[in-house]
Amino acid sequence: MTAFGLIDRYLLRLLGWPLAGCLGLTVIALLLERVLRLLDLLSQSSARFDYVTQLALNLVPHYLGLALPVAFFVALFIVISKLSDGSEIDALLAGGQSLERVAAPFVCIGLALSVFSIGVFGYVQPYSRYAYRAVMHAAVNAGWNGRLSGGAFIDDDGSMMTADSADLSGQTLTRVFIRRPDAAGREELITAASATLQVAPDGKTVTMRLKSGRRIGNDARGAYRSLAFDDLTTQAPLKAAAGLLRARGGDERELTLGELARQANSPNPVVPKATLWAEFYGRLARAAFLPFLPLLAFPLGLAAKRGNRAPGLLLAGVLLLAFQHSLLLGQSLAESGRLAPIPAVGAPFLVFTGLAVWLFVGSRTRPGDTPISRLVLAMGAWFRRMIKLLQPKERAA
Repeated sequence: MTAFGLIDRYLLRLLGWPLAGCLGLTVIALLLERVLRLLDLLSQSSARFDYVTQLALNLVPHYLGLALPVAFFVALFIVISKLSDGSEIDALLAGGQSLERVAAPFVCIGLALSVFSIGVFGYVQPYSRYAYRAVMHAAVNAGWNGRLSGGAFIDDDGSMMTADSADLSGQTLTRVFIRRPDAAGREELITAASATLQVAPDGKTVTMRLKSGRRIGNDARGAYRSLAFDDLTTQAPLKAAAGLLRARGGDERELTLGELARQANSPNPVVPKATLWAEFYGRLARAAFLPFLPLLAFPLGLAAKRGNRAPGLLLAGVLLLAFQHSLLLGQSLAESGRLAPIPAVGAPFLVFTGLAVWLFVGSRTRPGDTPISRLVLAMGAWFRRMIKLLQPKERAA
């Protein structure tokens, strides 16, 4: 029993850092890409950096749920390949340990991650999704922040403003164009060679000082009037952020697992019952798939001898993507009423878990020798031939 405990601790210690590293890197990479898009989207919104920080924090549960199965599988693949390269798997099998016993601690971690995933998918993510939409609504409706980037357009309450260039602060502009309603509600155009912007201390207005320009509009009789100026000072209002338009629960993805079940069993749900049940079973299927990942990683990892890891990871990525998209397809079929929710979501789950169990069972007698592993080896040989063909041939002396 002590030997088993030592082996378990050794295997889990090998898994710990790769899992934490893969999960952290994947979540950070996904967040950075999204944050760059948010910064571009909210570049002219007031308090944009505060909004981006809140949006990024609310995206963490979403990306954590997406990255968890990928990071877990990649970490398993790394550990199993390392054990295989060092012949440690062979030593454990020769010492009387079965492949099921070696895989047991990894399956236990999969079960723990499955419970964690249910918490994230089922209860944390719905609230964070609603909070993200609430912050985004406030950011989009927060109005202009009194700054302008070169080449950007401000369109706020019927007024439009742009400038060819601006300094880093966004408050010193050149070649400015403004279209806005005047005091009587008639449209007027203002052009200026340069302008400076200054936000009032209360944050409610911005003062624009325009230099060397022209002001064009209509008078009371409808005739055009044009005024050339050397210096013109005008003000524009800055509006506050608007509140959220609706309460949480208008989208099935904003409901927790318990709320999905209660809504689906209620006589008048806000979302169609088929959609509610499809979302409910889809979340459970994604969480329940995690304990089966070690059974899939062992055959692929054992088959990935030195120089053959890339094909194994590529094939694993294809399988994980196929599982994710097949679940989405099943949910859409259930929502459209073409299939009942349980078979629509359960069929992809059973196919991929059955494939994982079949591959693992086939590896017990000859570890690493399965139809999939032979495909991985064939892919590796094909990659090596292609690399050899693409390499320039040495010239004869």
